[in-house]
Amino acid sequence: MRILVHDYSGHPFQVELSAALADRGHDVTHSWCEAHVSGKGNLGGHEQVRFDPIGCGEVIEKLSFRRRLLQELRYGVQLARQVRRRRPDAVLMGNVPVPMMVVVTAYLLLTRVPWVSWQQDVQGVAMKSFAGDKLSRGFVVFAWVAARLERWCNRRADAIVVISDAFLDVHRAWGTAHKTVVIPNWAPLHELVPTDRDNAWAREHDLADAPSLLYSGTLGLKHNPRLLVQVARAVRDRGVPARLTVVTEGHAVDLLREEAARLDVPVTLLPFQPYERLSEVLGSGDVLMVVLDKAAGGFSVPSKTLSYLCAARPILGLMPHENLAAALVDEAGGCVLPPDEGSVEKAADWVVEVLDDQEVREKLGRRARDLAEREFDLANCSREFERLLLAAARG
Repeated sequence: MRILVHDYSGHPFQVELSAALADRGHDVTHSWCEAHVSGKGNLGGHEQVRFDPIGCGEVIEKLSFRRRLLQELRYGVQLARQVRRRRPDAVLMGNVPVPMMVVVTAYLLLTRVPWVSWQQDVQGVAMKSFAGDKLSRGFVVFAWVAARLERWCNRRADAIVVISDAFLDVHRAWGTAHKTVVIPNWAPLHELVPTDRDNAWAREHDLADAPSLLYSGTLGLKHNPRLLVQVARAVRDRGVPARLTVVTEGHAVDLLREEAARLDVPVTLLPFQPYERLSEVLGSGDVLMVVLDKAAGGFSVPSKTLSYLCAARPILGLMPHENLAAALVDEAGGCVLPPDEGSVEKAADWVVEVLDDQEVREKLGRRARDLAEREFDLANCSREFERLLLAAARG
């Protein structure tokens, strides 16, 4: 069967799924949007998969609503053209912005190409949550329209994959629960492996000797970047000379730099690193940090948390307790606190306790990796995706 997998973000585990489907005998094209700035997976690293990006040579204008809308509509046209070129028997589409999804869904409907929606977030719900206190009245209207367009697209999918049970109430309301399957996200266990704390990447960036707090991943509307710096400041105030390292790109970098200057915190700010070095990057941290805004609730599951588990490191999560990732951090023995400034002191107390006891760090690291090895079963996931795609292709 010819399969086109489009993951807008280009993240690691989606690439691993494409490789697994190809290993099962399918002709797989893996597509992503190169203009979307984020940490990428092993794109191009699997000979059995055809890699074909869209949006090449561009950068998404995230803070210009009008330009971003036009870009996303154009990417929808590019993906529709890619479908026409590849002539797949079925399409798997995930992480796709609503305007782009509408264009592609209309094309798939017109050409009768079956497709499966891989829903990583309920975008309409997320937009309305953020619109309530951060964005303009005009955006509130757009969020309302986007929610209905997202529902329209998913109603026309042949099957829907969601990443947690929290999505099911939405699909009951949409009338799509009968074709919705829950498949939790995972991370590539054999690509993201535990490394020594004193590794080559840590030495290259002078991180091998000082206590290290590390964040690696996207920082956007669903995050409060300043919390990372504030926790690092509170840890240093307790007499621990910790250094903060943040691997990200985008507008949050300026916020981090300003907050670090204001609080006099040494911070290493780096762009996204090559995927083949991600194990070393995560291994360079004594404590790995993740932040997620309250508005994200139970729908957004930051994939960086799954990578952190593979790295075998203690995890500090400043996130809503109802989030699926928070449950994973809890199970791994990490610390989960609300994502606000009121949690900074408690977070710092936990970090200092972990940094002061190597045995505790190692125990929490083993617990995190053990959880990843229990939960991240690629064989079962790929079989389930194959079943859904075959069913969709057979009509």
